Amino acid sequence: MTEENEHVSGATVWLTGLPSAGKTTIALELAARLRAEGHRVEVLDGDEIREFLSAGLGFTREDRHTNVQRIGFLAELLSRNGVVTLVPVIAPYADSRDAVRKRHEAGGTPYLEVHVATPVEVCSVRDVKGLYAKQAAGEISGLTGVDDPYEAPAAPDLRIESQDQTVAESAAAVHALLTERGLA
Repeated sequence: MTEENEHVSGATVWLTGLPSAGKTTIALELAARLRAEGHRVEVLDGDEIREFLSAGLGFTREDRHTNVQRIGFLAELLSRNGVVTLVPVIAPYADSRDAVRKRHEAGGTPYLEVHVATPVEVCSVRDVKGLYAKQAAGEISGLTGVDDPYEAPAAPDLRIESQDQTVAESAAAVHALLTERGLA
């Protein structure tokens, strides 16, 4: 870490978007770049959080809200302790994301919302976890952006059209935002 960066606080970067939008892939690329620069970084993967921190929660609106608030609490805790915390989590409801932002603001912790705005048609082709195929086959329901709501951010700090650029370009755009805000 350079002397210039020693006093830089942590920050939370919440990457929201549909399933298979590229959130985690971008977060992992960005994490590697930030670590190479000497930053303390954590990626709070939504699937891991559901397994270890939110086990037992389902996918009702209330359970999704609870999950997002738990992740938001953990992200703010890490960030206020000097960790750049990358959160590639769908968080489909605007009010849940707003509550997380307000928690960060109340603590004076930097928070950036990045909308990975990949169209559902592209996400369904990528179908990283096979969710779109399972939904189409009637095996699952409640898929965010298909038969369950996704409230896209009205005014994110950054919007990424991942289908129009490489993962490295997407990660570079988030890095540029962090740099612009004095956080990287």
